[in-house]
Amino acid sequence: MWWIYALLSALFAALTAVLAKVGIRGVDSNLATAIRTAVVLVLAWGIVYFRGGLEGVYSLTRTNWLFLGFSGVATGLSWLFYFRALQLGKVSQVAPVDKLSVALAIGLSVLFLGEKLTLHTGIGAGLIVLGTLVLIWGQ
Repeated sequence: MWWIYALLSALFAALTAVLAKVGIRGVDSNLATAIRTAVVLVLAWGIVYFRGGLEGVYSLTRTNWLFLGFSGVATGLSWLFYFRALQLGKVSQVAPVDKLSVALAIGLSVLFLGEKLTLHTGIGAGLIVLGTLVLIWGQ
């Protein structure tokens, strides 16, 4: 079942790039990111509220808060840089470079989370890097 959510994530990430490229025309990229973030904030809290998950806030530990906070900072910075890159470059250039995050996440998960780097995972990450290089050098 996880792969259905992952495919939906990929679909909406692709739509994000195309819709954002149109939406940021003539707009400061930081302002565009703030507007996008506000929409995500309302959507996420609305889903939590309507699914009855607000009580879970009280069970979060200090570690949960700390690392979710750090993750939020990383997300915010990623979005700010992504929107600026989209404003300056083509979607067909920016999106592949952004997806290097997959290979980077694999490397970081091995280093910091102790996940195993299998042959298949290593080859897949390598192909992502290679594919990104092919896409950006071909422009």
